[in-house]
Amino acid sequence: MLSIIQAAGWPIWPLLLCSVVALALVIERLSSLRPQRIAPPTLLDEVLSVTSHHLPNADVINKLAENSLLGQVLASGLRAVVVEPRITDARLRQTFELAGRAAIHQLERYLNTLGTIATAAPLLGLLGTVVGMIEIFGSQSPSGNNPAQLAHGISVALYNTAFGLIIAIPTLMLYRYFRGLVEAYVLELEQASERFMSHLTRFSQGAQR
Repeated sequence: MLSIIQAAGWPIWPLLLCSVVALALVIERLSSLRPQRIAPPTLLDEVLSVTSHHLPNADVINKLAENSLLGQVLASGLRAVVVEPRITDARLRQTFELAGRAAIHQLERYLNTLGTIATAAPLLGLLGTVVGMIEIFGSQSPSGNNPAQLAHGISVALYNTAFGLIIAIPTLMLYRYFRGLVEAYVLELEQASERFMSHLTRFSQGAQR
């Protein structure tokens, strides 16, 4: 491996850095985007059951917010109704929308960086190719060719092109996968918020009577 890096020349170092960062981001996203950390399947039904007759206390709401991303969104609605019992439907919807935006921001964290690496890696590989071509042309001289410089230029060009593609292809595929996963989670959060808002409306309407 070290011999390959030496043959690829200095342009390989930015590509290696991109590969390390991309791997770290992929591991982080795989861990963070698990269903149990975003939207546990039974959480909404459990919250609906607990709040079927009365609103929970602050400790229960705080524990709900720490449960998952969906728990944070549901807890924001509960806090709004607890703080403002006569809250209007428009105000409650705005509360859920703000919590939803914050949730989406967390879901999309680091995805732009991952997409940037997927786009930049082939360009960095192309830069290495250009550097290699410059060395190839530099090996030509009136007195003859420099075989060592010619071979090194070819190595720089080919290795960097290959490394750029090796990094870009899986990174792009994983970026698309995470994008699709985030969109599915966003839809799930929206549906859960809509259902829970309808449930909380009963308490605000009861307080207004």
